[in-house]
Amino acid sequence: MPRDAGRERKVRKFSSSKPTIEGAGVYLMRAFGFGATHDFDPFLLLDDFRSDDPQRYLKGFPWHPHRGIETITYILEGSVEHGDSLGNEGAIGPGDAQWMTAGSGIIHQEMPKGDERGRMGGFQLWANLPASRKMMDPRYRDLKSAQIPGITTADGARVRIICGEVEGTRGPVQDVVIDPEYLDVAVPPRSEFRHPTKPGHTVFAYVFEGEARFGGQSGRAAKNHDLLLFEDGDRLSVSTGEEPARFLLLCGKPLGEPIAWHGPIVMNTQEELRIAFEEYQEGTFIKKGHL
Repeated sequence: MPRDAGRERKVRKFSSSKPTIEGAGVYLMRAFGFGATHDFDPFLLLDDFRSDDPQRYLKGFPWHPHRGIETITYILEGSVEHGDSLGNEGAIGPGDAQWMTAGSGIIHQEMPKGDERGRMGGFQLWANLPASRKMMDPRYRDLKSAQIPGITTADGARVRIICGEVEGTRGPVQDVVIDPEYLDVAVPPRSEFRHPTKPGHTVFAYVFEGEARFGGQSGRAAKNHDLLLFEDGDRLSVSTGEEPARFLLLCGKPLGEPIAWHGPIVMNTQEELRIAFEEYQEGTFIKKGHL
């Protein structure tokens, strides 16, 4: 099919991330979450935790539970030290990513550390699990920067591929039920990035550097902290003017299932939520691993 064939995805919804406080006192910007969950299905939440003030992030996210979801952390600057009820511990740094499947239950902590200049930056995305997989065994996929392929497209864009495929190059995260695509896209000035998307999949972009126009020449301009959710279609185009732009591009297959959500646990029914928190209080939350 010719590169320009197909139906262009237009901007369906536009917003900017909003300040919030999470964990033990981490100041961050929330792009979406705890709101219109249907709009972004299968994704639940996207947090932007970029900061150059250690007092706004060092308190971190002490021990807390997750069940029924996957959390995907992508680091730009600084590092995050982590430990969990499976006995895993380590750190992810600039350019690294971590794809954690909480499944039946995991208790972990994430503690941000700045670089030598006190800068900390990255994103955390929550992706839902279908009812049939919510109680699967927990697992981690730690991805060092060198494991994440980066390519220059025919359009001249530089793309890091955490998950999905761009011009024949596939990212290292595969075999995920929502068939996701997670790209870090940098478009140079006076350029256009065009990318095929799967019809029926949810597609959104979050800008974190520069400015670009999304959804064709008649589309919407967006800059740092702006979020764009797209209508259905099989391709997306992004163009830049005199300055470059960099953004996250996320795609995934909607689950279309009911959501029962409270804090770090996302199930399908209120009864399942009740059981999860009851097990947490009783010490029977963890089904695999140890404390």
